[in-house]
Amino acid sequence: MTKPPLVTLLSGAGISTDSGIPDYRGPNGLWRRDPEAEKLVTYEYYMGDPEIRRRSWRMRRANRTLKAEPNAAHRAVAELERSGVPVRVITQNVDGLHQLAGMPARKVLELHGSARSVVCTKCHARGAMEDALARVEAGEADPPCLECGGILKSATVMFGERLDPVVLGEAVAITKACQVFIAVGSSLQVQPAAGLAGVAADHGARLVIVNAEPTPYDDRADEVIREPIGTALPKLLRGLGEWNSRCAGEARGH
Repeated sequence: MTKPPLVTLLSGAGISTDSGIPDYRGPNGLWRRDPEAEKLVTYEYYMGDPEIRRRSWRMRRANRTLKAEPNAAHRAVAELERSGVPVRVITQNVDGLHQLAGMPARKVLELHGSARSVVCTKCHARGAMEDALARVEAGEADPPCLECGGILKSATVMFGERLDPVVLGEAVAITKACQVFIAVGSSLQVQPAAGLAGVAADHGARLVIVNAEPTPYDDRADEVIREPIGTALPKLLRGLGEWNSRCAGEARGH
């Protein structure tokens, strides 16, 4: 029987904008509107300046990430996985929306961590972001770790921090093994995540880029789609699912 292709999806901020989460580097991205905001998620500033930490916690309280719901694009990825096509998600996002849409957590690699958790920078104890925000709501402007008193931060990779080498290694291995690599909603400018598109192309995968703006890897892509992600990605993935069903039917017929 013909095996279905392994589909790897690299998702960036653009896949979550329909869920009300703004992107960062697009024409209307957060960093372009407010360059000072970048300091709030830069490790050196965060660790060295209590006022930056207080502002960061206020930003997290106002952040819509924890209240966001998966959109049609997230749901389409989960539906493809449920259809029997092997799917792996490598995401640059920290919102957890792929999992909320139904993707098994073990099939989602979060390159930049998760905004739904906090971690102590001293003892590495972890906890729920919602619990930390409840402490901020109760009056703790810069809540310390309850285990050791160390500085708490979001369990995301801040600017100035390295990606988890184990997670990155898994991402590279999955990229090398896939037959279809779809980069969706990513500017493909932030390394090393962006380089995965090149790794996929180098290893013979069909490279599809779904993004509103041009990327550095467009000239290496087999297909570039500029349509809105909320409609373009579900259509693309439905086509993959239907193609896989036809192949499976033909294999059974033989």
